[in-house]
Amino acid sequence: MSECPICDGVGLVRVVDEAGRWVSRACECQQMEREERRLAAARIPERYRFCTLDSFEPSYRGADGTVSKALMTSRRFVDEYPVDTGGKGLLFVGSVGLGKTHLAVGVLQRLVRERGVRGLFCDYRELLKNIQNSYNPQVNTTELELLKPVFATDVLVLDDLGAQKPNEWVWDTVALILNTRYNNRQTTIITTNYPDLPAGAGFKQDPDGKKPAKGEDTLGDRIGDRMRSRLAEMCIRVEIIGEDFRQTVKRARFG
Repeated sequence: MSECPICDGVGLVRVVDEAGRWVSRACECQQMEREERRLAAARIPERYRFCTLDSFEPSYRGADGTVSKALMTSRRFVDEYPVDTGGKGLLFVGSVGLGKTHLAVGVLQRLVRERGVRGLFCDYRELLKNIQNSYNPQVNTTELELLKPVFATDVLVLDDLGAQKPNEWVWDTVALILNTRYNNRQTTIITTNYPDLPAGAGFKQDPDGKKPAKGEDTLGDRIGDRMRSRLAEMCIRVEIIGEDFRQTVKRARFG
């Protein structure tokens, strides 16, 4: 245990209770250490370790109003968790560089610190890759071992949903994760770069009128319309519109 100037590393302090008696109470350092252990267990990547709701910048030059609204929704979600959220999560939708992951991690960090939840951050593509690798007989980790914490955690952040090229195995795996958490009324916070539209909605009419031209993939294209419909039941949709913050503001600051 680290040395604490209040309890001298013992973990207990002597205080006077309401009846005027001297009693021993846990030092505040104990609460802080428990918070740090929960945050470590959440596996938040180092890149996002300092992403909090307080450090999110919603009013940078040229920012769309949806950015501020997304921050307000995130704060309200934490304030209302878990009684008024009823097992629902958040689905952050928008193009790259708009702060979706920052907000998702910010919500996770506050829930871990203020509500004492068990949280877990998962990169969608990395999770699927690790599951595929578990089928290798030379790998000791099994699929069940990888998915157990995903199913067990109170709050799951699933970052960059749809990033993996879709196929039947991907769709089945996504369905297993989302349906399990949905059935257990567990909170899932999701970010995606794909428009929340049905499969095929990104096709554009060919100028010659012969056949549809391939346009932008949608969330329905990437995870299937059935799972997209499931997300509508699981999550509060938070759409963010605008230009890449990293390309506009941060690059200008560096210059």
